[in-house]
Amino acid sequence: MPTDTESPNVSAPTTPGTPGAPLFTSLRVDSLSYDRKSLPHCGKCLPVNSWMSPNSCILDLPRPDVSLTRKLGAEFVGTFILIFGATAAPIVNQKYQGAETLIGNAACAGLAVMIVILSTGHISGAHLNPSVTIAFAVLRHFPWVQVPAYVAAQVSASICASFALKGVFHPFLSGGVTVPSVSTTQAFFLEFVITFNLLFVVTAVATDTRAVGELAGIAVGATVMLNILVAGTSTGASMNPVRTLGPAIAAGNYKRIWIYFVAPPAGAITGAAVYTAVKLKEEGDAVTPRRSFRRG
Repeated sequence: MPTDTESPNVSAPTTPGTPGAPLFTSLRVDSLSYDRKSLPHCGKCLPVNSWMSPNSCILDLPRPDVSLTRKLGAEFVGTFILIFGATAAPIVNQKYQGAETLIGNAACAGLAVMIVILSTGHISGAHLNPSVTIAFAVLRHFPWVQVPAYVAAQVSASICASFALKGVFHPFLSGGVTVPSVSTTQAFFLEFVITFNLLFVVTAVATDTRAVGELAGIAVGATVMLNILVAGTSTGASMNPVRTLGPAIAAGNYKRIWIYFVAPPAGAITGAAVYTAVKLKEEGDAVTPRRSFRRG
């Protein structure tokens, strides 16, 4: 199983408490960068400039490591919070005759994404979406061996959150189901484009050391809000197969559900690939350092 590695943070001054930036140290832990080789070192410790010797290093300093179990636990809780918040808003909107409005729905989903990235990004990378996990794996930012476990955690969290909402808001769960109100072609294109937008931004803040990783939660949350304002009334602006799957199971509504299983992953892979193609290369590096929403 790939393990996390460490390297000095050279992208920007550190800001405590923000995703992608160290909390108390200049070291960054990269969950997506399991093959990072940007700095030479002995492989057992961290290179430092010591008064003892110009080539000395700190021995027996353990590398920060997060077990797969902890990652899956954080991914489950984070996805639960996201699905609960993003689905509850349209349900409340339905129950109380438009009290939330489209702007409220967008804000709920965007804020849910932001707070989950800020709170769990340093543990699991805060994928929260099979489209993100698959796109990162395709672009070699994430190990394929962990993809099934991540997707299972996301799917189970979505189902649990949806049935929790069903118990709380019954019989208004239908308001949280993403069903297209436009033609199949239009719905597919909309879901493809908005997921493309999302992964273009996610790939920028999660894999490029020159992007503002310290503001990753805000950038991704704002992108989710923008996408919902654009496509929310047409497709529900899912961008996420498990955002659709859980509520569909709980409500028993599977109308044109295949769109949300095909368009978001395709848009995600395309968006991640396009940013990877246009981003600046690391100067003097054969391998471009990659990172996620994790911090040391």
